[in-house]
Amino acid sequence: MVRGKESSAVAAKPAKSAVLDGLYDRDFALWCDETARLILTGDLTEIDIEHLAEEIQDMGASQRHEVSSRLRVLLIHLLKWDQQPEMRGPSWLSTIDTQRAELDDVFDRSPSLRRTLAESVAKIYPAAVRGASLQTGLPRNAFPAKCPYTLEQILDPDFPPATRR
Repeated sequence: MVRGKESSAVAAKPAKSAVLDGLYDRDFALWCDETARLILTGDLTEIDIEHLAEEIQDMGASQRHEVSSRLRVLLIHLLKWDQQPEMRGPSWLSTIDTQRAELDDVFDRSPSLRRTLAESVAKIYPAAVRGASLQTGLPRNAFPAKCPYTLEQILDPDFPPATRR
């Protein structure tokens, strides 16, 4: 390599945007507005690529986290419904219904997340058991060792049937 010149095999790092320089750290909301404006006007040379890529990855991770969180709450309430029939009430049914509706909204926006649902249930179920145990006062071993619900049941708005109250 000739001193002062880069090898063609080494990719040049994109130059920092003069428009967005330091804005990401000073004012994130303004950085978002300015980045969107630059994209919409086609001024792609000014975009802060590194931060933009990081934010896009974070958006996907946020969607996955939302599915996990809502699924955990849903499973906790289904477990409580099964283990404490004397405590069943409209509040638990409302929580179950709300979590399902919110999951449906996430899946409408990001259908690919539905494909990983079985894996998510298996991963989240132990945390749901811990949560149900804490909320009910029942020991963890009072709950099934493996998730007793099918994916269809978990997402079915008619499960558990209101008549099981």
